[in-house]
Amino acid sequence: MENIKFGCSLLSWVLPNWELSAGKYAIEQTAKHQFDLLEILLPPYQEFEVKEVKKELKKYHLDVVCSFNLPANAHIPSYPKESLTLIKKAINYTAELETDFLGGVLHSGLGYFSGNTITNEEKNTIIEVWQEAASYASQYGISIAIEPINRYESYVCNTAKNVLDLIGKTNCDNLFLHLDTFHMNIEEDNFNAPILLANNKLKHLHITESNRGMLGEGTVNWDELFIALNKINFSGNLVLENFSSQVKGMSSAVSLWQESTYNAEDLAVKSLQFMKEKVELYFN
Repeated sequence: MENIKFGCSLLSWVLPNWELSAGKYAIEQTAKHQFDLLEILLPPYQEFEVKEVKKELKKYHLDVVCSFNLPANAHIPSYPKESLTLIKKAINYTAELETDFLGGVLHSGLGYFSGNTITNEEKNTIIEVWQEAASYASQYGISIAIEPINRYESYVCNTAKNVLDLIGKTNCDNLFLHLDTFHMNIEEDNFNAPILLANNKLKHLHITESNRGMLGEGTVNWDELFIALNKINFSGNLVLENFSSQVKGMSSAVSLWQESTYNAEDLAVKSLQFMKEKVELYFN
């Protein structure tokens, strides 16, 4: 259990469009509710105030990891140079924040579709970009974890196996898997096999319910998930990423069209308790 850190996403508190004041609020709330770390979703083009953010993190004695999602106009198979430039920028921010982890949707541009299944040529382009990105990240001691997402957001990597197969062709030892239970609930056959398949390549999980609401009130099979995590002796981050429509503007930002039962604070407090209870049950 000492090798597991409990975190929450920036999106648990504020919109994905970065603003320093909102970032400070997210840091304050994350610390107030006794999470170990905050996952900061980095902005693709806007400047990011690293010095101010580091100051706030130290003020609240809070650890940090980073994530980054490629936009549609940096879809790797179509725009390899542009995508690599953005990934390197995200790596730079990660290094400046003095953390060693970058996760996120780093296989394709969010919302970009070719109209066909992924081709071998596209796979080769992704592998080449990943190799360059991994080599660059290794200079800073940074691990990169790639997040598969559901079929309605990408056609490239929808499952753990999709990501692991491509990672295996890179021969890069600092590339890992980042899973998200919301996407797993759509694309995976169960919550056991992907975890066991990944084994020590799994470093980061977004913990979120099937409806992005309160943990335990949807269709995610949490017991199956945590049993599998125990079997691989999981060592990494469990990061809460659920959303509340009571945060102004969140519904349109993350397509949360149904009104949330809970506000952000209730979601955070009760979901953290839920995660800790599952770890306590299955890891001790």
